[in-house]
Amino acid sequence: MSPLTEILRARIAHDGPLPLDAYMQACLLDPAHGYYTTQTSIGAAGDFTTAPEISQMFGEMLGLALAQCWLDQGRPAAFLLAELGPGRGTLMADILRATRAVPGFHAAAQILLIEASPRLREAQRAQLAGHAPRWAEDLSDLPPLPLFAVANEFFDALPIRQFRRAEGETWQERVVTATEDGGLAPDWAAPHPLAALDYRLGDTTPGDVVELSPEAQGWAAALGQQITRQGGAALILDYGDARSFGDTFQALRHHGFADPFAAPGQADLTAHVDFGELARAALPAATTRLETQGVFLERLGITARAQALAKGLSGAALDAHVAAHRRLTHPEEMGTLFKILALTPPGQRPPPGLEPGLRP
Repeated sequence: MSPLTEILRARIAHDGPLPLDAYMQACLLDPAHGYYTTQTSIGAAGDFTTAPEISQMFGEMLGLALAQCWLDQGRPAAFLLAELGPGRGTLMADILRATRAVPGFHAAAQILLIEASPRLREAQRAQLAGHAPRWAEDLSDLPPLPLFAVANEFFDALPIRQFRRAEGETWQERVVTATEDGGLAPDWAAPHPLAALDYRLGDTTPGDVVELSPEAQGWAAALGQQITRQGGAALILDYGDARSFGDTFQALRHHGFADPFAAPGQADLTAHVDFGELARAALPAATTRLETQGVFLERLGITARAQALAKGLSGAALDAHVAAHRRLTHPEEMGTLFKILALTPPGQRPPPGLEPGLRP
């Protein structure tokens, strides 16, 4: 039993069953026992591997796309180059390396990392030594500058609320309860109407599950407001789809799926991203058509980059390089599961590799 189990059981005994978002918040960010506070999450020694850790090509493509957005918007003399949830700093390091030859880009960039974990901040500090990043826990109080941002596998880890359609126009919310054997388990609360889901009454029937993330909507709104007012662009990459449908709540531990209620604080908890909700929340910022990661990277020229890098490789190193390219782009790997949505100022051309058009 994890140390956090007893804490959550005591909280349930005092306050009643926990909504799923409160459970996720505690599991991931508890100051003493939360996952991001105590665990090594990324890489072979962790629980999952992200695209930047697979190959430098991922960050290079995103960096050049952001640089093109900066050029398209008139090369603003000062701007924020931000990453939400920067992990170990690998993606930002690759972005900076890929853009160092873009005249004026680095001189104008103020690097901002949105990170709550002290452990990860130290890893980022080491990775980005010499680039003078600054850190924040949210997007409040940003200076009045254009914001060019990337969020890779950031939104999937934000807490969700989960609802099951009941009879008529009512919904049951998923909650976490204490079990008689000393553990925790999911349950469904009593049905009630929910105005926030009235728009889903037309495409759901009793038994269907829908997920909402008020926190994700808040982040998307903050991005949209800054970009609409000051300029910039945001590239959001994650697994999910244009609309939430079904139970996608899951736990990852040691690179495999786990019971999300068995060891709170010791596994990564995620859910698929509802990109349509992000687009709705980001208004009046313009949004691109939702595209798969594989198609996006291919449009940006990742295959040509892979071929150039392959010229200096042989044997096991070449095999690993080819496998990395396939993993990032192939439909049976990350190529189709992961999607990208971009935000831009209204009337601005979309980032390279993307088309305008996701309608919230």
